[in-house]
Amino acid sequence: MRIGIDASRATVPRRTGTESYARRLTQALLEQGSGHDLILYFRDSPALELFPAGGGVRRVIPFPRLWTHVRLAWELLTQPRPDVLFIPAHVLPLIHPLPSVVTVHDLGYRHFPDAHPLMQRVYLDWSTRFSARAATHLIADSEATKNDLIRFYNIPAEKITVIYPGRDESLQPVDPSPIRAKYHLPEEYILHVGTLQPRKNLLRLIEAWHSFVLRPSSSVLRPPSSVALVLAGRPGWLSAPILAKARAVPAGRIRLLDYVPDEDLAGLYSGARAFVFPSLYEGFGFPVLEAMACGTPVICSNTSSLPELAGDAALLVDPTDTEALAATVIRVLSEPDRRAALIEKGFEQVKKFSWEKAARETMGVLEKVMRDS
Repeated sequence: MRIGIDASRATVPRRTGTESYARRLTQALLEQGSGHDLILYFRDSPALELFPAGGGVRRVIPFPRLWTHVRLAWELLTQPRPDVLFIPAHVLPLIHPLPSVVTVHDLGYRHFPDAHPLMQRVYLDWSTRFSARAATHLIADSEATKNDLIRFYNIPAEKITVIYPGRDESLQPVDPSPIRAKYHLPEEYILHVGTLQPRKNLLRLIEAWHSFVLRPSSSVLRPPSSVALVLAGRPGWLSAPILAKARAVPAGRIRLLDYVPDEDLAGLYSGARAFVFPSLYEGFGFPVLEAMACGTPVICSNTSSLPELAGDAALLVDPTDTEALAATVIRVLSEPDRRAALIEKGFEQVKKFSWEKAARETMGVLEKVMRDS
């Protein structure tokens, strides 16, 4: 059978979680060797080393605007078409003359609309609603996302399959000294990795850090004066207040690194005393698994998909409770036994996630849709 895959997001150089999902899952589907013919549709020419040699048919179809709804749709109408179309990280074309499977990553904009610009929120709502209703079948990153699809868009539960993404299995503990030197980091720091945007709840994280650095009357143990909070990630929408608040903290106590390339992540995670991820909503939080794989204890929100992802290998905290967030960070800093226990549990937790498993389960969904169509 012929399976078409929208691989347009897989070539994005500075990837967020959605683009990483598209790239890693596409690579895993090619490596799996299912016996089906895979046709990959690209907007830009992929680097030669990006996908396995000889894996699938590559169709590069450049187009400046509305690539999905115009160029990809035209390709599906005018060229020999696949038996099923898989959209791992975008929206289904308005015209799609074949059975389709779409991955929905999250509906955070429905829970926290003010964390998104108006036009972005309108587009996300329209595109997700359309894809969820028009697709033959849906894949959700988590039970939380599946429940949101049922709740907000009245999608039948039997139309949705939960398939957890994998993790970057190349990440492991490494000597952090070269990365500390490269980014001029202190010996001790708390780390957050992710795009700087309101949904990541960074204003509360900064407030928690700031208040417990400067307020002598704090009710919890203050962090040592040498510890910094490091925010790694490029500025996203509505990031100006986050940047302003971070820069208002005394010099050296908060470090803004911007985007960190993949090759530096293992060293960055490995050097951190703890990783903190107080996001208001996540369909699936890849940085949580990345930190665990590098032997870094994790603190994350007790909402959305994060309890599914973290299990008992992280300290869960109410992301709207600034005092509790600060207290939890200090607890990890000051309790070596707790840190050690979290690290060991993290190593076990990440073993539950692999791209090979995600690809195998995804292929099962695609095959079922082809059989039933």
